[in-house]
Amino acid sequence: MTLKELQQLRESEDKVEFKEASKNFPWNGGSHSDPKERRKCLLGYVVALANEGGGRVVFGMADKHPHKVVGSQFLKNEMGEMEDAIYEKLSIRVHIEELFDSNGKRVVVVSIPSRSVGRILKFEGVALMRTGDSLRNMSDDETFKILSETEPDFSSKICPNLKTEDLDVEAIQNLKEAYSRKQRNPQFLTLSNEQSLSDLGLLVNEKLNYASLILVGSKESIQKYLPQTKFNLEYRKSSTQINFDQRIEIDEPFFKSIDMLWEAIDVRNGSIPVQQGAFIFDIPYFNREVIREALNNAIAHRDYTKSSEVNIKQFDNELHIISPGGFPLGVTVENLLTVSSTPRNRLLSDVLAKTGIVERSGQGVDKIYYQTLSEAKPAPDYSHSDNFQVELRLSASVEDKGFALFIRSIQSSRGEEDRLGVQEVIGLNEVRKGFKVDMNMPVFQKLENEGLIERVGKTRSQRYILSKEYFQFTGKESEYSQKKNFSEFQLNLIVINHIQEFGRAKVGELEELLKSYQSRDQVKYLVKKLVDSGALEQKGTGKGTYYVQGGQMNESIKLFERVIQLGVEEMQKRGELPNE
Repeated sequence: MTLKELQQLRESEDKVEFKEASKNFPWNGGSHSDPKERRKCLLGYVVALANEGGGRVVFGMADKHPHKVVGSQFLKNEMGEMEDAIYEKLSIRVHIEELFDSNGKRVVVVSIPSRSVGRILKFEGVALMRTGDSLRNMSDDETFKILSETEPDFSSKICPNLKTEDLDVEAIQNLKEAYSRKQRNPQFLTLSNEQSLSDLGLLVNEKLNYASLILVGSKESIQKYLPQTKFNLEYRKSSTQINFDQRIEIDEPFFKSIDMLWEAIDVRNGSIPVQQGAFIFDIPYFNREVIREALNNAIAHRDYTKSSEVNIKQFDNELHIISPGGFPLGVTVENLLTVSSTPRNRLLSDVLAKTGIVERSGQGVDKIYYQTLSEAKPAPDYSHSDNFQVELRLSASVEDKGFALFIRSIQSSRGEEDRLGVQEVIGLNEVRKGFKVDMNMPVFQKLENEGLIERVGKTRSQRYILSKEYFQFTGKESEYSQKKNFSEFQLNLIVINHIQEFGRAKVGELEELLKSYQSRDQVKYLVKKLVDSGALEQKGTGKGTYYVQGGQMNESIKLFERVIQLGVEEMQKRGELPNE
């Protein structure tokens, strides 16, 4: 927008805020303590305008119409940093640019996108709106209205001027075959293309909707009516590399592009061989089922009102899939696996479900997690997503071949109905990584009852480890013994042996020595009992306190050696050990 066009704008009608700000302007509350004064900052206006559907904040122009250019030094050489700072605070992507008049006076324009449907932005915990040139708290009615919003089904909208001759015959045939297989209805293949499209809701009253264009539209019609439908696939050897080595654009209908995309990704795919006894298999860098499910989600849940395409970035050890629009209403990174959301493109999602391309839930995220964690790879990473895009990062690295073998052995020994589900696999993975988990959760109690995990430790120091079978299966028996509970007698021997070896020890050394078996408080209690029994003697005071061999230690060791000797003699009498 030019300066002349800006000068003609009205603040309320055109959703723009003018500020002279000749030198500076607070961006995040400034030094004010009064909440009403703190909100009169750039961040406050960004929140209010985004809640109103988007707008602009202009610095360097007078507030009074026709907004004389006065010039501003605000954000001089800091526009990029400010865009990043606003995104960090609000997860909203603003665009900041500078304009100059004929006299060289500088004007800064901050363009603010609309909030997402059903989502409210807040500044310091308060949802803001504008009244004239002031900022106020959003009313309860306004809040309820926004929270009650539902996303319109873009895919069911009629695509003007799209005709049946604009569709791809091969893609329609692929759709019919997929529906026939999924529904076990071979008669569907005998229907005319128009009838099959009508039965699936893609042709309504002889008019085609956007779902039909996305799924079976010809390449030419997609380019003409909805060019953002295409996929961009870029390959780089490393995620730190700026320029891509290869770029492929696929703007075919989805019932053709899904196979084309996988084939393009699979060209650079590799695998990691795994072998243990009867189990011999390869773990691919990028699992076909995971990639297809992620692409299905991208096509079904993206926001088609955004002009950007789905971008796929493939590296040797990672793959990123970035789709326009944030998560559907009600979905967050934290509840991805548990929430039942409303599909953003219901008709399109229904067709994909009826043809067996996606699960009826419309997400399929559970499949992505299940397959990825079963292959002992890092969990799928959605943390780089925000209100304007969903980004999924998948790793090709295998963290623990033994865990992948363990999961496969469990699944192969069970019937279809008894196999582990996604929550069980996630639980086992959390135990494998040593995460602190809620031991009262049903999923962990179930895994414990089935003998797949074991409790170690006592009282508050209790935790789970994977079962003995995992450590045996993977050849890590010594690690299992290290993790299991030691008896007090065994722990006493470890302490005594250490002090005999080095002559003395501080309690910190003993805590480090026994950290795999006991908490700090438990170690201190163990040492106290050894001191009370005379096995150890305490020396020094305060931080200089240390422990040495006590008068009873030699007697205890002699007793232990006598016990061992008697045991050996008894076993020799029974013939269980040979006589020397």
